[in-house]
Amino acid sequence: MSTAPVFSEVQKINPSAIIELFTLQLDNSLHGATTTYRFHSGSNLNANGEIVWAGNAYQRFPIEATGFAYQRGQIPRPKLIVSNALGTISAILLTVNQTTTGNDLTGATVTRIRTMARFLDAVNFPGSSNPLGTPDPTAEFKRQIYVIDRKAAENREVVEFELAGAIDMAGVRAPKRQCTRALFPSIGTFTQ
Repeated sequence: MSTAPVFSEVQKINPSAIIELFTLQLDNSLHGATTTYRFHSGSNLNANGEIVWAGNAYQRFPIEATGFAYQRGQIPRPKLIVSNALGTISAILLTVNQTTTGNDLTGATVTRIRTMARFLDAVNFPGSSNPLGTPDPTAEFKRQIYVIDRKAAENREVVEFELAGAIDMAGVRAPKRQCTRALFPSIGTFTQ
């Protein structure tokens, strides 16, 4: 991953569009599979709406992602609202809940990937030639990785998930180890 090309592109007078991609990675112990779903909410010149980046195909899927900004020093708790018009997400939830009852994708990893249109694979463009620039599978903004904390709502139209940072989960401690005086001699030696 290299952020230098994207920051260079953003600083141009007429930069190419920012492309937002998402991956949803299931955990075998929680969900009974290690399936990775790749999707984007935009459109593409291809009739099927796929965007290919870094050799991976991302399917067009109506999605709204909000709340990624840091507010007053707090870790973001983004919301992901996904279309359920075709029942696709409900079908995934039913399959996952067969392994762990009531799981509703809790613990699945959601990665937000942002790159620029000029770095997309050439197959996205007519004639398999990117008129905006040279494909670069490493040019991206810093990835934002979250875990699904809970399903907030599900109906015929949408399914809403609340995401949390990996260290913002209940019962998870950083650095996942207890600090004791035996391991860290300076603990407990401060005087007033």
